[in-house]
Amino acid sequence: MAKKRPQTKAKRPQLDDAEIPVVGAREPCPCGSGRRYKACHGRTAAQATTALVQRPFEGLAGECDWVALRELVPAATVGLTLRDGLPEGVPSVTLATVLPMAWPALRRDDGSVLLGLQNDTASGDISRDLADTLTQALTAEPGTPVQGRRAPADGPRLQDLLAPEGAFEPEVHSGFEFWVPDPENATPDVAASLERANAAAIPTVRLQSVDAAYWCETPDKNHLRWVMPHDEERLLDALARLHAAGRSSLGEGTRLVGSFRAHGLTVPVWDLPSEVTAQDIEKPAAEFAERLAEALATDAPLTHDERRARGGLTNRQVTLS
Repeated sequence: MAKKRPQTKAKRPQLDDAEIPVVGAREPCPCGSGRRYKACHGRTAAQATTALVQRPFEGLAGECDWVALRELVPAATVGLTLRDGLPEGVPSVTLATVLPMAWPALRRDDGSVLLGLQNDTASGDISRDLADTLTQALTAEPGTPVQGRRAPADGPRLQDLLAPEGAFEPEVHSGFEFWVPDPENATPDVAASLERANAAAIPTVRLQSVDAAYWCETPDKNHLRWVMPHDEERLLDALARLHAAGRSSLGEGTRLVGSFRAHGLTVPVWDLPSEVTAQDIEKPAAEFAERLAEALATDAPLTHDERRARGGLTNRQVTLS
């Protein structure tokens, strides 16, 4: 009898990671490993979408203002410029702190797009999630809101969609009337949402003398919250030098009380007397910016008093994100 040739299985073609399609979590992984997708390349995809990006707005024009609008400012808008220009039928794209009904985005009747910034996001990369929402909004039917979703791990980020050049100049509003062109004819749901949002909004003003500094009014005292782009360790050293020297205030009755951490940046906070307005603090803020620049340029080791001041500032840090 003739010998049978041994049967050999045809080898599966090898796929690059980028070529492996997404399938159900319990299905065999398309790479041919024999494992379920969730235990193979699905795990890599999940990790890519959940890994926290510490500075999601890094590289965007106005990074400090992006952080302020995300975490500190109740009502503000700013026009966005797309890297490839506006699609046909989209007259404008506007970033807004909050949208009615907490919509992630809205395509208005005239085709313009509003993108909400303060919504919860599905992954650890706010920039990728916002870019995915913006992409959906650009092709949504006019007059419809856009719902959030988990962005693809390889999807674009805001840094890919927005033009890197140009100013980023937020316009701070006293309320949320910018939501609708004609508030008196808003739907009952939107009108109720508008009323609730306006009632909760804290009066806020963006200073003109320095970048990304926001005065806000509260019942007992006012505050200045100033998002700064400097490395955190260098900034804390500089603030400690000024604090120990009695040069960290913004005038009589004001006090540097601590800082926030938000999206990879540090936000020093000052308490201000209730009678101190945003206009009153413009000149002191500009003068402080000059003192801070000098302190940031100093490389000498901290003195005993400066180390104590630094420890106090560090203990009064609050992480927002």
